[in-house]
Amino acid sequence: MANDVQKLQSIISHCKEYGFIFPSSEIYDGLSAVYDYGQYGSELKKNIRDYWWKSMTQLHDHIVGIDAAIFMHPTTWKASGHVDNFSDPMIDNKDSQKRYRVDHLLEAYADALEAEGKKAEADDLLATMDRLLAASDFEGLKKLIEEKKIKCSVSGTSNWSEVRQFNLMFSTQLGSVSEEASEIYLRPETAQGIFVNFQNVQKTGRLKIPFGIAQVGKAFRNEIVARQFIFRMREFEQMEMQFFIRPGTQKEWYEYWKKERMQWHLSLGIPPEKYRFHDHVKLAHYADAACDIEYEFPMGFKEVEGIHSRTDFDLKNHQEYSRKKLTYFDTELNQHYLPYVIETSIGLDRTVLMILSEAYLEEDLSTEGKKDSRVVLRFPPKLAPVKLAILPLVKKDGLPEIAREILSACRPHFRCFYEEKDTIGKRYRRMDAIGTPFCITIDHQSREDQMVTIRYRDSMQQERIPIPQIREIVEKEIL
Repeated sequence: MANDVQKLQSIISHCKEYGFIFPSSEIYDGLSAVYDYGQYGSELKKNIRDYWWKSMTQLHDHIVGIDAAIFMHPTTWKASGHVDNFSDPMIDNKDSQKRYRVDHLLEAYADALEAEGKKAEADDLLATMDRLLAASDFEGLKKLIEEKKIKCSVSGTSNWSEVRQFNLMFSTQLGSVSEEASEIYLRPETAQGIFVNFQNVQKTGRLKIPFGIAQVGKAFRNEIVARQFIFRMREFEQMEMQFFIRPGTQKEWYEYWKKERMQWHLSLGIPPEKYRFHDHVKLAHYADAACDIEYEFPMGFKEVEGIHSRTDFDLKNHQEYSRKKLTYFDTELNQHYLPYVIETSIGLDRTVLMILSEAYLEEDLSTEGKKDSRVVLRFPPKLAPVKLAILPLVKKDGLPEIAREILSACRPHFRCFYEEKDTIGKRYRRMDAIGTPFCITIDHQSREDQMVTIRYRDSMQQERIPIPQIREIVEKEIL
């Protein structure tokens, strides 16, 4: 476990050193649980976003995309249940003043029990927790924490406050004059922007059920226990798809999307054993089935994507609160009904952390009598921030001119990086550290035979290839 914690810290340090992710407002000592993406992190994030978007919309016959506003009418959040239900039971340690989400505190204790080989006891604890949470039995939750003698990680004591609810939505004012302004919320999820536009999209797109609406966008949650780098943040990005279906078909579509989404994850080149499904015991107020796709992060298996059978909860409530008819007329059945919904919701920032965790490798390259090592990010080439590094061996003798010609030919098709500074070995190491899958070196022989040396990141093997083949080799791996 210590090595896993060390790996996460190494990834955090590497991300800052090489321009992937920085603490937000760092010159002012930062802002807790808010991060900025640097030059390579923003490219990685964009590539993941584009890959998801293409797989959801371009490669599916019946899914379209939208981009709804962050600000929505405040009644939206009343209809969705967020005003009344979007809160977490919290508990404070009186000695350290540290606040914990009750479920996280108990889940961490259950993980510790399981690590000690007490799986049955851990399962029993989690079942009891789920039952108490479902009943909103805060007194019972506190009693459970006290009975297990769970301690604060900071103070080491069990001096706990009462369990209280804490609403996670950020509110702000809409209006030019504060006295006349009305309170609205920063959206805590992107799904509601899809539901309120269901009829607009269906009618203008002339879409027939089953069909889906996809969206990528920012969401905001006032997480009290934000932690583990970009895994849990207050400002984050979601990639969501709501798939509208006939009532009564939700079970088969739920299984269909479980399989489809797992296939997408495996297409990233991550081994199947690094994933698992976790079925929800405690269901959200809108769901009749739900599961998470969990990935084995350095801090253990954690949710990266949720798949939910949302029934007709959302459209039914929006129809009630808006007093606008949101039914769909099914010509095959010759009847009106409110569609049921299967949701797939994946955290973009969590996916970035997943890709970083899977790609990060500290490699010992020592040989007899010579110590050597490298840190390499083994990104899938299609997701790598930079696809090709173009490196003239020296800054003279016409080599930069050849390199610039190659750069001009390749950069319209994929992201390239040009560098002349330092030895070729140091440049290779820098490219390994940002995950560039291909490097080509232009040397003096290149002027004679129009050949360059291509180096493959993962194997570090090198070979001579004709200049016209460069684009073909790279595109074969990234498309």
